[in-house]
Amino acid sequence: QVQLVESGGGLVQAGGSLRLSCTASGRTFSSYNMGWFRQAPGKEREFVASISWGGGRTYYADSVKGRFAISRDNAKNLVYLQMTSLKPEDTAVYYCAASSRSYTKYPNGYDVWGQGPQVTVSS
Repeated sequence: QVQLVESGGGLVQAGGSLRLSCTASGRTFSSYNMGWFRQAPGKEREFVASISWGGGRTYYADSVKGRFAISRDNAKNLVYLQMTSLKPEDTAVYYCAASSRSYTKYPNGYDVWGQGPQVTVSS
């Protein structure tokens, strides 16, 4: 089973960009479908984006489509979330997650979670 560590969060002004990285330990990373989720204070965790194990399929929440891009580098055990045109409503803790079972937008489909960096977008 992989372990996940995210990096790249921080404070950015509205309209700015950030890139989150998720580093996975373990030799089986390339067999996992990966996802990014986020959780704002007082709200439920919500799906942001997912990418299939080989990188050939991606899927986005409507709220981030056209602004965020998920990608992966299986040789380096890395998954990225490039965020552009950030809005204050994007403020949340962002979580990287891995699924050995399914390619899904539902949190219960994921087996392993990172601890989550804070992303704050100021207006």
